Amino acid sequence: MRRMFTKVAGLAAVAMLSFAAAQPSQASALSNQSTRAAAEAPAYFVMTDITREQFVIKLTESGDIKHARELVHGETTDRPHVITRIVKRPAAYNPRWSFHANPDTIQLFDNAFEVCDATIPYVEDHLDEAGGPFLPGLLWCDWTSRIIREIPAP
Repeated sequence: MRRMFTKVAGLAAVAMLSFAAAQPSQASALSNQSTRAAAEAPAYFVMTDITREQFVIKLTESGDIKHARELVHGETTDRPHVITRIVKRPAAYNPRWSFHANPDTIQLFDNAFEVCDATIPYVEDHLDEAGGPFLPGLLWCDWTSRIIREIPAP
């Protein structure tokens, strides 16, 4: 039963992503959001997870930057985890890892589907498998992730 639920949850996650990506009527709204986000400089945050490894993310959306700062300062506990699509190459601001979080896809969440859950080192160790059955669509949502501090831009 658990296996069937996991498969159904995985399919539901992929379906939700497909639906969200296929909303042409929202293109102009997203364009306006991108323009507003571009007006503010990006912010860089360190996240960690149950392994205590650290991973740098780049936030570009002003609402996400504000929320991340509230998390760091203890002003909120809502949406403490990071969900994103990974890019299979290092970023200058996160050189320790062979992958980085696509800044255009980063969101903060409370709960997510099991199909995208993996720790930072597990993603690194299985990066060649990401995008298939492991992290379908390169969607990563470390359930134990949390933002711990803001760092200066590199």
